[in-house]
Amino acid sequence: MSHVTNRDIDNMSPEARKSRLKELREEMLQLQSEKSMGGTAANMGAYKATRRSIARMLTRMHQDRKE
Repeated sequence: MSHVTNRDIDNMSPEARKSRLKELREEMLQLQSEKSMGGTAANMGAYKATRRSIARMLTRMHQDRKE
């Protein structure tokens, strides 16, 4: 459940974005710990998707702050 699309982000309220970002960061922390302990190739896809979702979320939050 780590993948978040731009459409999903646009439909979220600012509070929902903050809480989802916190969830994504916690998931990323868990994936990083699994990776450091010799995670499988399947986890690498989740790692990449989570990292990109965090980037999308932060980009949208910064764009809204500038407007």
